[in-house]
Amino acid sequence: MREARTLSREVRATAIPYGEKVPLAAGTTVYISQSLGGTFTVVTDMGYMVRIDAADADAIGEEVKPAPSPEAQAGKSLEERVWDQLKTCYDPEIPVNIVDLGLVYEVATRDREAGGQRVEVRFTLTAPGCGMGDVLKVDIEQKVAALPGVEETDVQIAFEPIWNQSMMSEAARLQLGLM
Repeated sequence: MREARTLSREVRATAIPYGEKVPLAAGTTVYISQSLGGTFTVVTDMGYMVRIDAADADAIGEEVKPAPSPEAQAGKSLEERVWDQLKTCYDPEIPVNIVDLGLVYEVATRDREAGGQRVEVRFTLTAPGCGMGDVLKVDIEQKVAALPGVEETDVQIAFEPIWNQSMMSEAARLQLGLM
């Protein structure tokens, strides 16, 4: 279901699937097609699909749900909290998080000599030429860096092994009608 919204101010959105920033003027009508992980995939009147970041949610009359409080995360290891954060990252064209899509190949946490933790994430894309790779990388970096105790992140896009649908969780395949 697509909800029509009128932009209350200008925003810089990300063109899908190219990943380039494009301006959308105040007064532009957009149609929300996906609202997951704090970002919004919208279609303009001209038929362009773009992603609006959480920081611009107010321009379409939306609020972003706050991250879980430290109290809600108590008792979980840093690695578990990183995986939880990764489950809030979505491909803007597919309504399934990147973990269930099978895009995350590795998560590692390490103590830093200077204190705090270094988190390394290795992930891939559904297609090697996808222009949204850098956008997903920034999402991952920001969400992981926001975790208490994380002082450094290293997020890398990997192209081997090549992603295929068998890497998706059963729940993801079911949600996408592939079962």
